[in-house]
Amino acid sequence: MASDGDETDEANVLQSKRNATTYQILVEIAKRQPAVSQQEIADEIGITAQAVSDYLQELVSRGYVDKQGRGRYEATKQGIDWLISQTDTLREFVEHVSEDVLDNVGVETAIATTGIEEGETISLTMRDGILHAIAGETNSATAVAVTDATAGQDVGVTNFEGVIDYDLGTVTVVSVPPVHDGGSAAVDAGLVADLADDHDLTAVDTPEGLAALRAADLTPDIQFGTASAVQEAATKGLDVLLLVASTKLSTHTDTFREHNISYEVIDAVSEV
Repeated sequence: MASDGDETDEANVLQSKRNATTYQILVEIAKRQPAVSQQEIADEIGITAQAVSDYLQELVSRGYVDKQGRGRYEATKQGIDWLISQTDTLREFVEHVSEDVLDNVGVETAIATTGIEEGETISLTMRDGILHAIAGETNSATAVAVTDATAGQDVGVTNFEGVIDYDLGTVTVVSVPPVHDGGSAAVDAGLVADLADDHDLTAVDTPEGLAALRAADLTPDIQFGTASAVQEAATKGLDVLLLVASTKLSTHTDTFREHNISYEVIDAVSEV
């Protein structure tokens, strides 16, 4: 078996499959010593008896194990120290997964509309594209708070039951001619302003779209990352007015179709 002592000494069992197997074999030796059956170890950890034999030779050469005779092995102090260090690494990793990962699985964040105590059952609603929580079971969508919160604060919620009742938003796309075909100057600013009044958010992509919105004396709510941002907003129930140059229209409409977002394309070119 090729030697890679640096890896065994420096890497931990989470970084090296070889170290993981070494760890398992050393645990079995410590558990069974001094009479160690290579076949029993092989059966226990799922490798061949020959592989166990090769690892045992490696462990002896590293000073982790002493060979006392045929079929008799004992873990040395150096071997036990290595085993302890690897076990400590595993324990830290397990604690991290348990406390920092698994505890957060299935936890969402909402805005509290009332005072809420940790462990309390709360009801959920979607308002302005944001999840809101209210103390008590006031509707069919409920969860359990995992943090305390006062009204207006963020609160962690989990153990969801029921369905939050809200409609998906829609997107109205104003196709703005590219600059060489008139650009924003060709767009009816009054129509854009009227459309904006009927939507929750305005979004632009391309300079032509931004100029057309500004011509209507409006400031965009979304200016960057528009395709994904508009899709996300509509998914959360918001109606969005999007102004985009016709040359990039398909970039957005393809995204909307992919995520089943309802949309329409408006020709807002002025007839004047």
